[in-house]
Amino acid sequence: QVRLVESGGGSVQPGGSLRLSCAVSGMSISGRVIGWHRQAPGKLRELVASITGGGSTNYPDSVKGRFIISRDNAKNTVYLQLNSLKPEDTGVYYCYTVAYWGQGAQVTVSS
Repeated sequence: QVRLVESGGGSVQPGGSLRLSCAVSGMSISGRVIGWHRQAPGKLRELVASITGGGSTNYPDSVKGRFIISRDNAKNTVYLQLNSLKPEDTGVYYCYTVAYWGQGAQVTVSS
């Protein structure tokens, strides 16, 4: 059974940082594309970062330069470093690979 478990969410003030983790079990992430998505209240889920098996990354303009996705194949874990957070970054963050989603991690940015 494949499971993706996100952790590291929380509440921070604008300008703060968080590091999200996505631990995968039941399959190897080696060679697979992994994505982080977020869903803000009342909005559609959107991709905020992806990383290929070779380590190439992609970000939308809204988070480019602030978010960093990385992977540790030995730990079967993908990370998302969130820096210079803004209130509009608030939402539930999900990791995704193949056809599997995690349960999500809440990130709230508020003063």
